[in-house]
Amino acid sequence: MTLCPRALLLDMDGVLYHGERVLPHAPAFLRAVAHLPHVFVTNNPIATPAEVAARLARMGLGAPAPEQILTSGLATARYLARQRPGFRYFAVGAPGLDAVLSRYGTADAERADYVVVGEGPGLDYQSLTRGIGLILEQGARLISTNPDSTVDAWRDGRRLALPGGGALVAPFEVATGQRALTIGKPEPLLYRMALDLLGFEARQCLMIGDRVDTDIAGAAALGLQTALVRSGRFGPGEPWPAGAPRADWDVPDLAALYRAWRAKWPDCFDAADGLNG
Repeated sequence: MTLCPRALLLDMDGVLYHGERVLPHAPAFLRAVAHLPHVFVTNNPIATPAEVAARLARMGLGAPAPEQILTSGLATARYLARQRPGFRYFAVGAPGLDAVLSRYGTADAERADYVVVGEGPGLDYQSLTRGIGLILEQGARLISTNPDSTVDAWRDGRRLALPGGGALVAPFEVATGQRALTIGKPEPLLYRMALDLLGFEARQCLMIGDRVDTDIAGAAALGLQTALVRSGRFGPGEPWPAGAPRADWDVPDLAALYRAWRAKWPDCFDAADGLNG
């Protein structure tokens, strides 16, 4: 039996926006749930939490504090700091990954404890060679910020598939024979950090996402309530993948999710213009 959620975990791309286009109902939905503690969680390690928060504000999606943003890059940095305080790292990915890792560790391409592979520009022959050498010759541990084989980008209203963390870490795994430790969804580490930030038990929280393989599967495995909105990677009419855990809510968009909540728990939420029609 689902309980009225006391806190929310929110994916962003495919849930709140496509690229630079805000999805219908997203601003009204965020206003309607503003009284609930919530954290934005993303497998994308390219931007820092402060950059993500600034982007949401610029798009009219509230004014979240950077502390409400948990990226797979930040989760990776915090996890490594717990394992080895003052760790040394070699990062492969966009500058945002290095920015969060440098808050907790030190970049060191000669004596790195960890080779950390994220997303975005950064993988080339030289970085691949350097990372392989650190793993095989220096005993560095291979870390992947997230397992996504592809990620969505949007251009002129069309979805584009870009290589995700899983695709970019694969050459290191093949060359070294070492399987990467993965931090992001659906692995439990990022979810547990989000629950720590919220201060609630898993069953009291609800994860809202657009991907069955990461958002729903990972959250369900830890006992969170789950809601799939079919406004992103998993579109209307697509059959549910065989063997994947069913979401507690399977809806076309955020407005439909809010209406379903209001019908089930009329005392949990205040009415919000634009979501009840």
